[in-house]
Amino acid sequence: QVQVVESGGGLVQSGGSLGLSCVASGSTGAIYRMAWYRQAPGKQRELVANINVDGTTNYADSVKGRFTIVRDNARNTGYLQMNSLKPEDTAVYYCNVDFFGDYNPSGYWGQGTQVTVSS
Repeated sequence: QVQVVESGGGLVQSGGSLGLSCVASGSTGAIYRMAWYRQAPGKQRELVANINVDGTTNYADSVKGRFTIVRDNARNTGYLQMNSLKPEDTAVYYCNVDFFGDYNPSGYWGQGTQVTVSS
Protein backbone atom coordinates (compact mmCIF):
# COMPACT_ATOMS: atom_id res chain seq x y z
CA GLN A 1 0.00 0.00 0.00
CA VAL A 2 2.62 2.50 1.05
CA GLN A 3 5.17 3.21 -1.62
CA VAL A 4 8.29 5.35 -1.54
CA VAL A 5 10.09 6.01 -4.80
CA GLU A 6 13.40 7.80 -5.26
CA SER A 7 14.72 9.16 -8.51
CA GLY A 8 17.43 11.43 -9.82
CA GLY A 9 20.60 9.47 -9.18
CA GLY A 10 23.34 9.18 -11.74
CA LEU A 11 26.96 9.80 -12.57
CA VAL A 12 28.48 13.20 -11.96
CA GLN A 13 31.97 14.63 -11.83
CA SER A 14 33.52 15.83 -8.61
CA GLY A 15 32.27 19.33 -7.87
CA GLY A 16 29.04 18.80 -9.75
CA SER A 17 25.45 18.70 -8.57
CA LEU A 18 22.54 16.30 -8.51
CA GLY A 19 18.98 16.55 -7.26
CA LEU A 20 17.16 13.55 -5.81
CA SER A 21 13.39 13.26 -5.51
CA CYS A 22 11.34 11.16 -3.13
CA VAL A 23 7.63 10.59 -3.70
CA ALA A 24 5.60 8.90 -0.97
CA SER A 25 2.11 7.54 -1.49
CA GLY A 26 -0.45 5.14 -0.08
CA SER A 27 -0.73 6.30 3.53
CA THR A 28 -3.88 7.75 5.05
CA GLY A 29 -1.79 10.05 7.21
CA ALA A 30 0.34 12.99 6.29
CA ILE A 31 4.13 12.91 6.35
CA TYR A 32 5.71 14.14 9.55
CA ARG A 33 9.32 13.24 8.78
CA MET A 34 11.26 12.49 5.64
CA ALA A 35 14.90 11.49 5.66
CA TRP A 36 17.65 10.61 3.24
CA TYR A 37 20.15 7.89 4.04
CA ARG A 38 23.04 6.57 2.02
CA GLN A 39 25.08 3.42 1.97
CA ALA A 40 28.42 3.06 0.24
CA PRO A 41 29.93 -0.33 -0.62
CA GLY A 42 31.30 -1.98 2.50
CA LYS A 43 29.99 0.76 4.77
CA GLN A 44 27.11 1.13 7.18
CA ARG A 45 24.01 2.99 6.12
CA GLU A 46 24.12 6.54 7.46
CA LEU A 47 21.70 9.40 7.87
CA VAL A 48 22.38 12.21 5.42
CA ALA A 49 19.57 14.65 6.11
CA ASN A 50 16.03 14.81 7.39
CA ILE A 51 13.21 17.29 7.48
CA ASN A 52 10.53 17.32 10.16
CA VAL A 53 6.87 18.23 9.95
CA ASP A 54 7.61 21.73 11.23
CA GLY A 55 10.24 22.24 8.56
CA THR A 56 13.28 21.93 10.78
CA THR A 57 16.18 20.08 9.24
CA ASN A 58 19.22 18.09 10.26
CA TYR A 59 22.32 17.26 8.27
CA ALA A 60 25.27 14.98 8.67
CA ASP A 61 28.44 16.93 9.31
CA SER A 62 29.94 15.58 6.11
CA VAL A 63 27.28 17.24 3.93
CA LYS A 64 26.54 20.47 5.79
CA GLY A 65 26.78 23.45 3.51
CA ARG A 66 26.61 21.27 0.40
CA PHE A 67 23.28 19.42 0.62
CA THR A 68 19.81 20.85 1.12
CA ILE A 69 16.65 18.92 1.94
CA VAL A 70 13.29 20.43 1.03
CA ARG A 71 9.71 19.23 0.85
CA ASP A 72 6.37 19.70 -0.84
CA ASN A 73 3.85 18.56 1.75
CA ALA A 74 0.87 18.89 -0.56
CA ARG A 75 2.38 16.34 -2.93
CA ASN A 76 4.09 14.15 -0.32
CA THR A 77 7.34 14.81 -2.08
CA GLY A 78 10.82 15.50 -0.82
CA TYR A 79 13.93 16.68 -2.57
CA LEU A 80 17.62 16.48 -1.80
CA GLN A 81 19.79 18.98 -3.62
CA MET A 82 23.42 17.91 -3.62
CA ASN A 83 26.06 20.43 -4.59
CA SER A 84 29.86 20.35 -4.62
CA LEU A 85 29.78 16.59 -4.79
CA LYS A 86 32.82 14.59 -3.76
CA PRO A 87 33.86 11.03 -4.58
CA GLU A 88 33.13 10.08 -0.98
CA ASP A 89 29.48 10.96 -1.61
CA THR A 90 29.24 7.93 -3.88
CA ALA A 91 26.56 5.64 -2.46
CA VAL A 92 23.07 4.33 -2.88
CA TYR A 93 20.73 6.97 -1.51
CA TYR A 94 17.52 5.89 0.21
CA CYS A 95 14.46 7.86 1.19
CA ASN A 96 12.71 7.02 4.47
CA VAL A 97 9.28 8.38 5.37
CA ASP A 98 7.20 8.45 8.55
CA PHE A 99 3.50 9.27 8.64
CA PHE A 100 1.05 10.57 11.20
CA GLY A 101 -0.89 7.66 12.65
CA ASP A 102 1.64 5.09 11.46
CA TYR A 103 3.65 3.38 14.19
CA ASN A 104 6.12 1.52 12.01
CA PRO A 105 9.36 2.21 13.91
CA SER A 106 11.45 1.78 10.76
CA GLY A 107 9.36 4.01 8.57
CA TYR A 108 8.96 3.19 4.92
CA TRP A 109 11.88 2.81 2.56
CA GLY A 110 12.35 3.34 -1.11
CA GLN A 111 14.41 1.10 -3.34
CA GLY A 112 17.32 3.51 -3.49
CA THR A 113 18.98 5.43 -6.26
CA GLN A 114 22.66 5.21 -7.15
CA VAL A 115 24.83 8.31 -6.97
CA THR A 116 28.33 8.00 -8.37
CA VAL A 117 30.83 10.85 -8.20
CA SER A 118 33.94 10.49 -10.31
CA SER A 119 37.31 11.89 -9.31
